[in-house]
Amino acid sequence: MAKVSMTVNGKTVSGEVEGRTLLVDFLRSDLRLTGTHVGCDTSQCGACTVHVDGIAVKSCTMLAAEADGAHVATIEGQAAADGTLNALQQAFQDHHGLQCGFCTPGMVMAAADLLKNNPKPSEAEVRHHLEGNICRCTGYHNIVKAIMAASGQDVSQIAAE
Repeated sequence: MAKVSMTVNGKTVSGEVEGRTLLVDFLRSDLRLTGTHVGCDTSQCGACTVHVDGIAVKSCTMLAAEADGAHVATIEGQAAADGTLNALQQAFQDHHGLQCGFCTPGMVMAAADLLKNNPKPSEAEVRHHLEGNICRCTGYHNIVKAIMAASGQDVSQIAAE
């Protein structure tokens, strides 16, 4: 067992983990932050995307011990304290960027990373950035539209595929 301590969504947390404990399991099981989903266990789907020290990572590929001392942001930390959605979350809602919702936390976290680094991405850049996130329901069109709308761009010309 190893002791880990990190800041998650602005709060310092700690716990004891086995060396093989994945960050996603620590977040979900130990901290009860179940918005980070386990979709594939092979880093293919992106449902477990979180930010570690400001970088989007698939938390099923990182050991909890590797995040010791890090700042971790999950989907639960994206909305305001009163529950008000941030601009990206609101855009997902306004543009129907979700269907079953399983992939949505990972999509929002991946999109937040994109917009932090590229505030006005093109449609092609959005689609390229989302290649590591799988949605089995929506066909991505409204997800792309939501991300572009959150960046303040006109989405009326985005054609359905």
